Amino acid sequence: MQHFQFYSTKSISDALHFLSEKGERTRIIAGGTDLIPRLRQENSLPDFVLNVLEIERLNGITERNHILRIGATTTHTQLVESGLLQRSCPSLVQAAASIGGPLIRNRGTIGGNLANASPAADLAPVLLAMDAEGVLMSERGTREVALRDFFIGPGKTLLNPNELLVEISIPLPKGTNLFLKLGRRQAMSLSIVNVAVCLEMEGGNCREAKIALGSVAATPIRCPRAENLLRGKEIDPELISKCAGEAMAMSKPVDDQRAKAWYRRQAGEVLLKRALFQAAGLRND
Repeated sequence: MQHFQFYSTKSISDALHFLSEKGERTRIIAGGTDLIPRLRQENSLPDFVLNVLEIERLNGITERNHILRIGATTTHTQLVESGLLQRSCPSLVQAAASIGGPLIRNRGTIGGNLANASPAADLAPVLLAMDAEGVLMSERGTREVALRDFFIGPGKTLLNPNELLVEISIPLPKGTNLFLKLGRRQAMSLSIVNVAVCLEMEGGNCREAKIALGSVAATPIRCPRAENLLRGKEIDPELISKCAGEAMAMSKPVDDQRAKAWYRRQAGEVLLKRALFQAAGLRND
C-alpha cells in the first residue's frame, strides 16, 4: 500500500522552502474537505502532504485603504460571521453560507475553495465579480494574479508547484452585490448553476455592472459583453432579459449527474434575471 509523508508547519517561510524542494510531489492541505476524499479515491498518492492550517498569518479578514484582505486559511464560517463582510460583501457571505453544512463550513477554507478550481465553486463567481486577486508567494517572490486569469481548467490553476496561495485581495465594493445559487437540494448541494452580480446604480441608471457565473463552463466566468449592455443605461425588464441572454451565450455547460446542459442554460438565465432585478431594486412580477 502506498503512503505519503505528512508535514506540518507554522511558518510561511518554512512552507515556501518545503515547496521549493518538494512542490512537484506535494499536495497542500488546510481544511481538507476536498483533498481528503480525493486522497481516498486516487490510485496514485502524492509523496508529501503539507499542512498550512497552523500558519497564523494565513488566517483573518482585514480592510485597509479600501482593500479587503482575506487570508487563504480563513474558513467559510469566518466569512459568514464577519461583520466587515456582512456590511461590504454580502454576496460573499451568502456564498459561504451556501457551502455544505456546519462541519464543512467550519473546516473548509477560501483558499482551498479557489485552489481546488471546481467549475461549481460557490466563492469563485463572487470574487470574480469583485475583481479579486490572489496573492501567490514562493521563495522567488510574490505575485498578484487576477482571479479571472487564475482558473485555467477544471481542477487547474496558475499556481506553480513552488507557490502558495496566501491571500485574496478585494477592492472594497460599491453599490449592491449579491449571490444566488440553484442546487438539487436546499442545502448540502453542489451548484447546478450560480450567479454573482455587482451593480452600482444612480437612480434608475447603471453606472457599473459586474456579472460572473459558475457551473456553466470549464471554469467560473465573467461576462463582459453582458456587463457592457448595462453600463450607462437605464435598467428595465427588457434590458435585463437581453443581458441575461447575452451572459448565457458565453456559457459552455456540460451534461453531468446534476443537470443537463440545456437545463443549466435555461436555469442560469432565470437565476441571473432574478439577481439583476434584485440588485437594481426592481420588482420582478
